[in-house]
Amino acid sequence: MRRLVRKVMVRHALVAMVATGLLIGFASVHAEWSPMHRWNRAFGDASLVLIALSMGLGPLTRFLRVAVPLLPFRREMGIYGCLLVLVHASIILVGWVQWDLMRLLGFEWHPELLAYVMYQHGFGLANAIGIAALVLAALLAATSSDFAMRRLGVSGWKFLQMGVLPMWWLTVVHVAYFLFMHFLSFHRATPEPNPLQYWFVGLVVIVLGLRTGAYLRTIRAKAALEPQREQGSHA
Repeated sequence: MRRLVRKVMVRHALVAMVATGLLIGFASVHAEWSPMHRWNRAFGDASLVLIALSMGLGPLTRFLRVAVPLLPFRREMGIYGCLLVLVHASIILVGWVQWDLMRLLGFEWHPELLAYVMYQHGFGLANAIGIAALVLAALLAATSSDFAMRRLGVSGWKFLQMGVLPMWWLTVVHVAYFLFMHFLSFHRATPEPNPLQYWFVGLVVIVLGLRTGAYLRTIRAKAALEPQREQGSHA
């Protein structure tokens, strides 16, 4: 038992170190931005990388068996990815929309109408998608333990963990909006392009390629076993 706990603690420490390194690296890339946007993006970017690693590691082992010992790290990557995105969301809530949930969803207060009016459609939709991804990520992180598996049962736990795929794609759509679309509006000042735009596109393509390749390999392996099963049934 102590050995198992020690292994878990080591994994947590290593992933925390990676998360810290990513955070510092991304903050340095965005050093010229305002502090709020700098750290908002740094936490969001670091979270995306950790989640991408957790999504791609399983399929990677179908092609590189040497990566199999890294599989247990997926749990910690998901947990720390969720913690980082919680901070990312908190910075936006406090520093960008200043606790105004209507502004978070794209509305602005109109003093003449004395009502909220829709002002930023894309911003609101992207944040709604991000909130949905955050809820799923928090649920997955909260149940990423052997205790949760025992309480939910293996089948129930596996069903819940299937939420990782919609969480991933909701995250990708949310990030894509802020990387490529948010500053296209005519009434909004256009900053310099984010230097990480196409690196993140590459990251998503790699994850998609790994998962697609692993799926196709699984299908081929099952198809190859079918003749053997048929021969066994006729024997």
